[in-house]
Amino acid sequence: MGFTYKPLNPEREGVEDLRVFAEKLLAKPSPGSAGRTGVWRLYKPIVYGDKCIKCGICWLYCPENTIIWPFRGIPSVDYEYCKGCGVCSQVCPAKAIDMILEGE
Repeated sequence: MGFTYKPLNPEREGVEDLRVFAEKLLAKPSPGSAGRTGVWRLYKPIVYGDKCIKCGICWLYCPENTIIWPFRGIPSVDYEYCKGCGVCSQVCPAKAIDMILEGE
């Protein structure tokens, strides 16, 4: 027959595989690669934790890498570098991110 891989802890090993993929295989800019863009932002994203399904799509699509997503946790936004483009709000399948006027 042949060798068959059987994980001892499938959930833990799956998480480690995803982290390796995300950290090493995806090309992401470093936070603030365009400078501190938060000072000229007109709109900012607000994440509603009660609506969030913890999928990480906002983190994946953020062009400035300002979404902080603890794996399987609620994402947050680094407002110092967020430019307010709204991509995270548009790609969120649960509509858990709204863009609000800066200062509200």
